[in-house]
Formats: sequence, C-alpha cells, structure tokens
Amino acid sequence: MKKILVIEDNAEIRENTAEILGLANYKVFTAENGRIGIEIALREKPDLILCDVVMPALDGFGVLHLVHKNPTIRNTPFIFMSAKAERAEMRKGMELGADDYITKPFEKTELLQAIECRLKRAEWMKQDFVQENGSVNGGKLNDFPKGNERDILSLFTDDRDISKYKRKQIIYVEGNRPARLYYIKKGKIKTYKTNEEGKELIVGIYGEGDFLGYVALLEGTVYKERAEAMENTELAIIPKDEFDALMCTRREVVTKFLTMLAKNITEKEQLLLGLAYNSLRKKVADALITVNKKYKTGINLSRENLAAIAGTATASMIRTLSEFKSEKLIDINEGSITILNEKELENLLN
Repeated sequence: MKKILVIEDNAEIRENTAEILGLANYKVFTAENGRIGIEIALREKPDLILCDVVMPALDGFGVLHLVHKNPTIRNTPFIFMSAKAERAEMRKGMELGADDYITKPFEKTELLQAIECRLKRAEWMKQDFVQENGSVNGGKLNDFPKGNERDILSLFTDDRDISKYKRKQIIYVEGNRPARLYYIKKGKIKTYKTNEEGKELIVGIYGEGDFLGYVALLEGTVYKERAEAMENTELAIIPKDEFDALMCTRREVVTKFLTMLAKNITEKEQLLLGLAYNSLRKKVADALITVNKKYKTGINLSRENLAAIAGTATASMIRTLSEFKSEKLIDINEGSITILNEKELENLLN
C-alpha cells in the first residue's frame, strides 16, 4: 500500500483529502503545518507528499526545500496545492522542484489522477535507474531503449483521428478546459487574445509539425487564448488521457514537452519585452522574421494579422512595410512578402 503525506493547515480540507485518499486505498498521514510535516516525512518515508503552500510555522516552499536537502526523502514526488491560481506562485513552485501543482478547490478525480501519474512516474524512474546501473545483485547491465525524435512523433501521429478546419474556423477558445492535444499535419494556426475593444494580439503562430494546446494540458488549467485556423488545416487529435499516460511513462516524451514549454515561456517573455520597448520598425521586423520561420517560402498573411503579431495598428504596419521595401529589405509581390535581407532585419536598431 502506497503511503501519502498530506500537509495542510485547514482541518476540513486536510480531513476531506485524507478521506478521499483512504477510500482510494492509500495509507495516509496528515500534518497541520510544515514543521510537523517534515518530522512525519523523515519518520514514515512516504511515497508522495501533498503539501499546501501558505501555512504557519513553515510554508510549502520551506517544506520542499527541506525535503530536497535530506537524502532519504529528496526523491519523493511532491505536489503543491493552493487556493491561489496565480502564475507567479505556480512557476516559483515548479522552479523549486515541485512535480505538480493543483489548485483548490479540486475535483476528486483531478487529485487522484495527479497522484497516480506522479507515483507511476516515480516507479518508472526507479526501474530506469536499475536498468541503467545494473541489477541490485550485480547482474549484467540492461539496455534501456531510448526513442528518437521520429519514434516520439509516431506515438502522437500514428492511427490518429484527423480533424479538418477551414480558414478562420475556431479550434478552441479562451476559458475552456482542454480535452485533447493537437498535432498540425497541414496548415497554419494563430493563437491570440483580444482586449475589451476587440483588438487582437497574436501570441503564437503554429505550422506543420507543431503541437498545439499543450501548455494548458501541462499546467492543468484552462486555455489562456483563442486558436484559429489561418488557412485550411488538418490536425491529429490526441485525447488528454492518452497524453497523460505518455507523460507518466515515457521519459523522452516528458523531456520533449518540458523543452517545448521552456521555449514557449522564453518566446512569450521576448514578445512582452518587444511590445514594451521596441520601436515600430523593430516590432515589424521581428514580426516578419517570426512569421517567415513558419512560412519559409514567402509570407502570405493579411496586414491585419501581421499588425496583430507586431502589436501595432494596421496602417502603421502597411507604412513600415512600404519603407522596408524601398530599403530593399523585403519584396512584395501580389501581397506576398519575401525577406531579402534577414540579417539586417534581425539587427535593426530601435
């Protein structure tokens, strides 16, 4: 029977959580604050720790720090739970080394699925360690098969249902909870947000070979933006439960999506910095370079969409494109834009 430690200062939540886990056939230990939780963890060596963030005596971040400092429990799966859904707090917890983060109030199934996933992953990591370092009694080293990029991709694309979307058709909307992962077989998709006046800001451009909607799946949250087909598009559909199962059992899949998530965060930070500090010409140049990486053979994109990517007015976009054409940085033929001097665009000064 797997042992789970629940550290929670709210007595009602603590008792209800313990009851749910007990009914799921887990042996449960509880603690009303972080200090007592650490004492129990060192004594009982639980298989997983479920910990609140804001607590007296010692908060959740302090508990995680002490868990990682002690060699006897440092590899114990650790899940934060908190009533606060702020991204900064979630990111801080993950940066400190938490395995997962669930927001109170949570559904019974959400809690049990998160715990089951982390326990499976921990068990798989133990098996992986034995296979890579030999059996415990000194037997021959076993070869652990590692999937290459093509093998990983086949897990998501082989024998999948294909959904077709026409240009301007919505794929998902902000506020909906994700039920699937998308893989783009053909076409291009934009993700965007709108302000109160209906003005768009495009926050992502995705093309053939890209995954779509994985951020909300990894975070366990709702979509933060709307996704729309920019041209006729075909998507392979991967149900959420299959995606979760692959994340729980395949190390190479975890590595791939964590890398993608880190890249996504970096791109969003660069976008925000550009919107805040770049000149109009620099914003337009960066937008052209970003889109060109997706189109490769000429940018066939409306001026409204280009303006939404750059975070500027359509009239300003048209005027700046005309300037770039006269400076021989780009060429425009029947609406299609070709970059002639990418290096100079990249190095354009503010």
